[in-house]
Amino acid sequence: MNRRDFITLLGGVAAWPCVAAAESAKKPPVVGMLVQGTPAQVKGMRLRDEIEATAPKLDIKIVSADVQKPEDVELAFKKFKAENVGVVVVLQSNLLILERARIAANAAATRLPTVYGYREHVEAGGLISYGVNLDYCFRRAATYVHKILKGTLVADLPVEFPTKLEFVINLKTAKALGLDLPPTVLVRADEVIE
Repeated sequence: MNRRDFITLLGGVAAWPCVAAAESAKKPPVVGMLVQGTPAQVKGMRLRDEIEATAPKLDIKIVSADVQKPEDVELAFKKFKAENVGVVVVLQSNLLILERARIAANAAATRLPTVYGYREHVEAGGLISYGVNLDYCFRRAATYVHKILKGTLVADLPVEFPTKLEFVINLKTAKALGLDLPPTVLVRADEVIE
């Protein structure tokens, strides 16, 4: 299975609760996007709030919430709850990873499934992550520092991008949310936290 198919599968699993509810109510499911962005990025997200994006055979409404300071996390989740969001996608940023415990606590308090790009969020109580392993990236960076300190010219070092993505599931969080994740999804996980 290629990465695109896997991400589609992961998105389907995460959105399943809101898809099921939407089908019964004939309303498009609502996906929350937790972001920390520049004013221009946030303005673009707000414009998308008013547009229903189309996924395969499914209309989706996107609601974004911008977090600029830790206290904004609680307000964001209150907004998501008020907007009947069914699943929250937490985008990658320094503030959002530093506030991972606060995000997980607010997601649990509002009973909203969350999807992340870093495993650290799942270790803090989030539901699912699919992305690079930050520890591995930091170790690779240290290797580069070592080479530079030993005299290798920066221009002689290749640019590296992470090629392995991790899929991590917090089964305890899934159970707390009342989600039954299919065995086919669990078996694909690189790690299941119980």
